[in-house]
Amino acid sequence: MFKLNFKIALRNLLRNKTASLINISGLAIGLAACLMLLLYVAYEWNYDRGYKNNIYQVMVNFADENKQVTATGDQAPNVLAKTLKQELPEIDHIARVLWPVKRLLANGENTFKVEGRYADAEILKIFDYQFISGSPDKAFSDPNSVILTESTAKRLFGTADALNKVLKYENQVALKVTGVVKDHAPNTTYKFDCLTPWTLYEKLDDWVAKPNWGNFAFYTLLTLKNGVNVAHFNEKISNIIDQHAPSERVDPIVFVQPLVKLHLYGKFENGIPSGGKIEQVRFLIALAVGILIIACINFMNLATARSQKRAKEVGIKKTIGASRKSLIGQFLLESLLLTFVSVVLAVILIELAMPKFNHLMDVELQLNYANPLAWLGAIVLILLTGVLAGSYPAFFLSSFNPIQTMKKGVNTKTGFSLNFRQVLVVVQFSFAIVLIVGTLIVYQQLQYIKDKPLGYELNSLLEMPHEGNLYPKFDLLKERLLASGAVTSVCQSSGSISTPNSNASGMEWKGMTEAGKRMPFNQIYTSYDFIKTNGIKLLSGRDFDPGIASDHQALMLSETAIKTMNLKDPIGQIIKLWGMNRTVVGVFKDITWGDPAKRDLPMMIGFNPQNSDVIIMRMNPDNATADNLELISRITKEINPEFPVDIKFVDTLVAAKFENEKILGIFSNLFGGLAILISCLGLFGLSAFSAEQRTKEIGVRKVLGASVSGIVKLLSLNFVKLVLIALIISMPVAYWMMDQWLSKFDYHVAISWHVFMLTALLTLMVAFLTVSWQAYKAAKTNPVDALKYE
Repeated sequence: MFKLNFKIALRNLLRNKTASLINISGLAIGLAACLMLLLYVAYEWNYDRGYKNNIYQVMVNFADENKQVTATGDQAPNVLAKTLKQELPEIDHIARVLWPVKRLLANGENTFKVEGRYADAEILKIFDYQFISGSPDKAFSDPNSVILTESTAKRLFGTADALNKVLKYENQVALKVTGVVKDHAPNTTYKFDCLTPWTLYEKLDDWVAKPNWGNFAFYTLLTLKNGVNVAHFNEKISNIIDQHAPSERVDPIVFVQPLVKLHLYGKFENGIPSGGKIEQVRFLIALAVGILIIACINFMNLATARSQKRAKEVGIKKTIGASRKSLIGQFLLESLLLTFVSVVLAVILIELAMPKFNHLMDVELQLNYANPLAWLGAIVLILLTGVLAGSYPAFFLSSFNPIQTMKKGVNTKTGFSLNFRQVLVVVQFSFAIVLIVGTLIVYQQLQYIKDKPLGYELNSLLEMPHEGNLYPKFDLLKERLLASGAVTSVCQSSGSISTPNSNASGMEWKGMTEAGKRMPFNQIYTSYDFIKTNGIKLLSGRDFDPGIASDHQALMLSETAIKTMNLKDPIGQIIKLWGMNRTVVGVFKDITWGDPAKRDLPMMIGFNPQNSDVIIMRMNPDNATADNLELISRITKEINPEFPVDIKFVDTLVAAKFENEKILGIFSNLFGGLAILISCLGLFGLSAFSAEQRTKEIGVRKVLGASVSGIVKLLSLNFVKLVLIALIISMPVAYWMMDQWLSKFDYHVAISWHVFMLTALLTLMVAFLTVSWQAYKAAKTNPVDALKYE
């Protein structure tokens, strides 16, 4: 019986080539889009899930005088890890980890920079790294040791067999390779190319070893012993900083958060996780399911629309004794066969599109054919999609009355079937319209925050690391660069002007309120020419002046800082910062340091040439960019020959801030377009079948004098009405969804009626062109061909 049904199903698919082609192509595109989205969802969902241990990250809530949480940070003081380990027996392992920094590794002439981190030795017990060589128990027993990833070892030594080999680190110290680990999965937060012990960090920078409860600058990770209640543990550690370092200025509340949750739930409001990447993941799951449903709707519509052609087949089979159950099985088998072909085509489409998609999204997705779960998933997908797409047609077709079908056929122009098809078309286009509106508003918001003034001049601004010989010879570098004509200004900075990297609290000033004691502020430290180099606008006062010795104890404040501190005449006022008196010499217009769509903290720029990690330069616009870069690189290399020159354009660093919105825009554009395409494929099939069914009617109308335009209007109007209904239903939904999305930004566009007007015109135009093409072909047919057999 199965063999017979399979042959019938195959014959039906081959006999109805147009319908089969539309169904297969629509399902293939829908399945490819769905699978691609779900691959990306799995990539995001599996962030940091490749470890055996339940790993927690120490977090800190900062509260005001009313005990209201004002901010949540993921970094802690350097002394906290040791204190927690001593006082809380619930902790199994705990380690401090530094943020990733480009580190110079050298093996003779083979020199390059890699992502490096410092960490306590217990990091090797927290993360179960896969050691190719070496032992996690002994790898960090010596401060002068380093662990490399497999690819870094091969790049440095030409082989992964690098155990006990020696390399030069940061042109400062010789380190022995004590371990080589397998490369990290790309969806890992705490990945590295080289890992060095915290004891080496303290040896190279002695300030790191000094206990400091006020410097929240280090990541802290831990594992708990079996059976520990995390909620009770968080209660025990909440006031541990205040117990050891009571302060009137800050009130930090310590707690731990599972590492696997931080990637998806990285945003906190009032000290509670409030979202993050999980919002994007939910959107993508909804998008994947929506596109697949649209593709399945095409199948249902075309199958039920062609019901009259199958009616006599059903009637004959029922007359000779076929049961409804066997008929349902036959139609479901046809659906599964079509789905199988579509899945094969979808996999081909994914393989063709994957390299471009990976490049676009900066990820490393791939189909894993060796994974049994992948095959199981494919089988489940075929069954699910086949049953979902074929269930309604199967039950609908198998329900025909055999007497009615043999007498006059089935009336498909009235009744539930037609209404149901209409509903499905409306659902298809409603989903696509919501995506179009979302795409346009996401684009507007992205352009708005891109065009929002940053408070500094972005064009021609460069930065490079302040490292090696550039520390003692910065003045020489600055002199030579200015003399070369490649730059018009140079300065040094504690961090990039493009990205937040330091904030604190603890300023005191005359007339300060109680709330002011806890006022957090962003901070940058520099020396001379910072304002000039970055093109920051001074509202009053001046930049630091090398001719004024007292400027060594000076600072500048942002416009928001002045307002927050309620300083009426700020220039010349004394600000006490951590016990040291500093004089305000300038007030500058706010600069956007963090997320351009969010309000920044007040900012302080202080004088401290010893605190410098970045050199910022403004290129000479009168010269060609390539010539400027060549001169800068040559001069830098001459002064600092051991380090590669690593120049970055600041505008590319700023562009990285828009990554989430960029990804959302890409998905909306790409998959919204696919949703429209699949919907139009279905509309094309329905209009083609409608025109075919009404061939004789069209012939009669033409004989009686109907015009081509009149017939096109007749055949197109019903389908265009469905799109109008979809517009009426989907527009309020789209408005509500995008209003909710925009409300998460402090700075955002207003939702304009122009967006909805453009969407309506675009959708109606595409739908009309899709339907009218078939209508025009039918209207141009010679009526003699339609009526000659009557």
